[in-house]
Amino acid sequence: MSRTLSSTPAADGYWMPAEFELHAGTWMLWPYRPDNWRAGGLPAQQAFAAVATAIAAFEPVTVGACAGQYEYARARLPEAIRVVEISSNDAWMRDVGPSCVVNAEGDVRGIDWPFNAWGGLNGGLYYPWDQDDLVARKVLEIEACDRYRAPLILEGGAIHVDGQGTVLVTEQCLLNPNRNPGLSRERIETYLRRYLGARVVVWLGDGVINDETDGHVDNLVCYARPAEVCLTWTDSRRDPQWRVSHDALDRLMAARDARGRRIKVHKLPQPGPLKMTAAEAAGVLTRDGAKPRVAGERLAASYANFYIANGGIVMPLLDARTDPAALAVLRRVFPGREVVGVPGREILLGGGNIHCITQQIPAAIARRAPVLPS
Repeated sequence: MSRTLSSTPAADGYWMPAEFELHAGTWMLWPYRPDNWRAGGLPAQQAFAAVATAIAAFEPVTVGACAGQYEYARARLPEAIRVVEISSNDAWMRDVGPSCVVNAEGDVRGIDWPFNAWGGLNGGLYYPWDQDDLVARKVLEIEACDRYRAPLILEGGAIHVDGQGTVLVTEQCLLNPNRNPGLSRERIETYLRRYLGARVVVWLGDGVINDETDGHVDNLVCYARPAEVCLTWTDSRRDPQWRVSHDALDRLMAARDARGRRIKVHKLPQPGPLKMTAAEAAGVLTRDGAKPRVAGERLAASYANFYIANGGIVMPLLDARTDPAALAVLRRVFPGREVVGVPGREILLGGGNIHCITQQIPAAIARRAPVLPS
C-alpha cells in the first residue's frame, strides 16, 4: 500500500541517500517515440536493453513499457528483468521517476516531483507530458512506498546528493524561469532541505554545453563517495566546455560540504566534441510538440552520466579516442566496483545517457542518520 503524505521528508526524519549506497534495485522505461528516437526507436531499444542487462548483473532491474510496447520489450529483455506495463510520454526514468528517501530504521519513501518536460511551454522538449508526470506515483505504488508530492518542479537529474546532507545543483537548471518562475534561490534551497534532508546546497553554474535539460548536474558532475566527485573535463581552451568545467571546479574547490569537508575532484575526460550526423537526424520523425533533431548539432556527451549499481559502474562508451581514459579514471575512483562500458551513442542522440534512463530504489536497511535541517 502507498499513501500520499502531506508532511515533508525532513520533518519525518527522512533524507535522500547517495547513489553509491546499497540499492534494492533499478527502474527504467522503454523508449518508443519516433520523434525522439531514430529509426522508430529500434536502435535506442537495443541500447536500453544492453544497459538493463548490464545493470541486472549487479542488482534487480524493472523496466516499465507502455501497453503497445509491452510484449516487444518483454521479448527483448532477459527473463530476470521484470517488465511492467506503465504509460509514459518518453523514457527518462531519472527525471520522471521518484527520488527515494530513507530513515534510520530502513523505511523507504519516495518524492514525486512535478514534471513539465524540462520547461513546459517555455522551452520544454515535448508536449504533452501528462503520462510522465504520473510515472513516479505508479512506481511508488508498485514498490509499496509512501509518497510525498513536492511543491517544486524538479527532475532527478538536476540533483546529486552525498547522503550526508549535501546536494549539488546548477543555477542554469534550478533558477531557470521555465521551472519555478515564482521561486527565489533561497526558497528553492528551503525546499531542497525539506525534501532531500539537505543542510548544504552547492550551487554550480552551467551544465554541459548544449544540454537540452537546461544543464542537469548529473551530466556535469556526480558523487563517487562522500566528499569526492567526478567532473566532466576538457583541457581545450577553444572548447566552450572549458569555461564551464573550470567554473565548476572553482566552485567545488571553494565549497565545504555538510560536514565541513573540502571536496576532492576527479577529472573525467570529455568525449568528442560529438555531433549528430545527417543520417541520424534524418531518422527522427518531425512532429509538432517535440524538439527537432538537427544534423551537425553538438551532443551533450559526458562520461559523468554513468550509473552506480551494487558492486558495479555502468558507463557509456561514446568515443573510441577517449573511452579507454574514461574507463581508467572510473576504475581508479571505484576500485571496489566492476566498471562496465555499454555503447551509449543511441541514448545520447535522444538527449541523455545511462544515468538519465535509470533510477535507483534504496535498500531497506538501517542507516546512520545525518543531521537533518529543522
